Amino acid sequence: MTMNDKLWAGGFPSCPFEKGEKLESSQTNKEGLKIIPIGGLDRIGMNITAFEYGDSIVVVDCGLAFPEDDMLGIDFVIPDVSYLIENYSKVKGFIITHGHEDHIGAIPYVLQKLNVPIYATRLTMKLIEKKLEEHSLENSVKRKVISFGQSINLGEFRIEFIKTNHSIQDAAALALYSPAGIVVHTGDFKVDYTPVCGDMIDLQRFAEIGKKGVLALLCDSTNAERPGFTMSEKTVGAALERIFSDHENQRLIIATFASNVDRVQQILNTAAKHGRKVCLEGRSMVNVIGTAIELGYIDDSANSLVGLDELNNYPPENTVLITTGSQGESMAALSRMAANIHKKIKIIPGDVIVFSSHPIPGNEKAVSNVINELADIGAEVVFEDAHVSGHACQEDIKLMYALLHPKYAVPVHGERRHLLAQAKIAESLGIPKDHIWLLHTGDVLELSDERARIIGKVQTGGILVDGLGVGDVGNIVIRDRQRLAEDGIIIVVMTLESGSGSLLAGPDLVSRGFVYVRESEDLLEEARQVASEAVEACIEGKVRDWTAIKTAVKDTLSEFVWKRTQRRPMILPIIMDVNL
Repeated sequence: MTMNDKLWAGGFPSCPFEKGEKLESSQTNKEGLKIIPIGGLDRIGMNITAFEYGDSIVVVDCGLAFPEDDMLGIDFVIPDVSYLIENYSKVKGFIITHGHEDHIGAIPYVLQKLNVPIYATRLTMKLIEKKLEEHSLENSVKRKVISFGQSINLGEFRIEFIKTNHSIQDAAALALYSPAGIVVHTGDFKVDYTPVCGDMIDLQRFAEIGKKGVLALLCDSTNAERPGFTMSEKTVGAALERIFSDHENQRLIIATFASNVDRVQQILNTAAKHGRKVCLEGRSMVNVIGTAIELGYIDDSANSLVGLDELNNYPPENTVLITTGSQGESMAALSRMAANIHKKIKIIPGDVIVFSSHPIPGNEKAVSNVINELADIGAEVVFEDAHVSGHACQEDIKLMYALLHPKYAVPVHGERRHLLAQAKIAESLGIPKDHIWLLHTGDVLELSDERARIIGKVQTGGILVDGLGVGDVGNIVIRDRQRLAEDGIIIVVMTLESGSGSLLAGPDLVSRGFVYVRESEDLLEEARQVASEAVEACIEGKVRDWTAIKTAVKDTLSEFVWKRTQRRPMILPIIMDVNL
């Protein structure tokens, strides 16, 4: 079957290899530029893409993803970089587009197994260095700060950093020059003609590269479903001015993303104009904005910023609190304030809470819960146009295609619907369908000026991080946690004499999360009797294998509980050995 026979519903080329079929190393030695998305497709977050030519691999970004609702207890997810580890000698370095967690969050974990140099712009590098310090890697990892317009040579590649706009300073697009041609990776971007800080996106350089001839464009798809242009960050300033003016006699608490340096700058500017002091709250907010101040990306010439301990020295109506928690995160500062468990800040009736962000898909319920808690306290919640996106909408994406004139389009960054929306944009601009590649994570797309084809798949996936454990929680543990959360646990404790195998005590039942014990004494007594009969049957049958006894108790009790309750709690038999 040919590639064109393997078209999926959107009508664009898709991978002909079966899921899980692995690309052997011998397949990667053929000529051609290979693009290998190790993460970041079909989901939001965990962005990481490898570019391979000959014996050289460069890796763009290395981000994490936040856990799905069914990943109980998991802190975040990092990419499986087995393919990079297997080809360690080829990997020349990580090139980072900007400092958001979904692009840098996995770096300290991956570098413990794949210690190669990192190249990034100034603010991005500083944020990475803070992560390396937390993992005691700051002295073992080579790093180089790159300026916009500067190029670096890594093996068969030359990589140029190009200025773009995003919701964090120092965001860069990348032009990767290889013997096969030029590939442009936009990173996360928007076109902002009036940025709050710094310069606008370098459209001239994109046009110059377009004239050279671009083999492929990997373009941000996050907002590809949204028509029109993305609004300038500066438009938020007018909304903030209205909010400050309309609530002159109330304390303002503004929740936004910690990494949105420009947003914080506009809040500082507006607060200074209205004579208010500003306090930062939330660990990530303090870290990122502190770094931005250190590097000169934040201007506080009016000395508006004060520490949390100084906040009580000023009347509430003369203060502004900038906090994390705009996405309803359970342990973020705003959520703790709403639940009245914050150690130093207490929300009171009349406070004005401004959500300077839109909920990320999947976070709507968490945000709604926080809003309801704030409403119960008597706070006023404001959404009044206090946010603009950091991602390109359809007209911005069209502009990028128009400047670069790529031969091939490879949509990146987003769920399947986002990638498909950008594919349709590319098609509307005249790019043939068979030149638009909708990849899945792990696909290996080989490009040359003569042809494009998917030649295989590499091992990819997500590694779960739970506390200090990396990869030690897998599907079985998650399934156990789900069972515990849904149906609870019954622990069966008994004491057997090691010589004769006779039952000395028990079995006794301990229940957690299954039924309320005081109202279910009859049920638990029946369950105890069923477990006791199962043990006695084993003893009478001269069963001495304790594993077999545990299995018998577990199976018998599970069947009884299901018939009586239609529930399947986890059943954990425990046998204590006593020598008489």
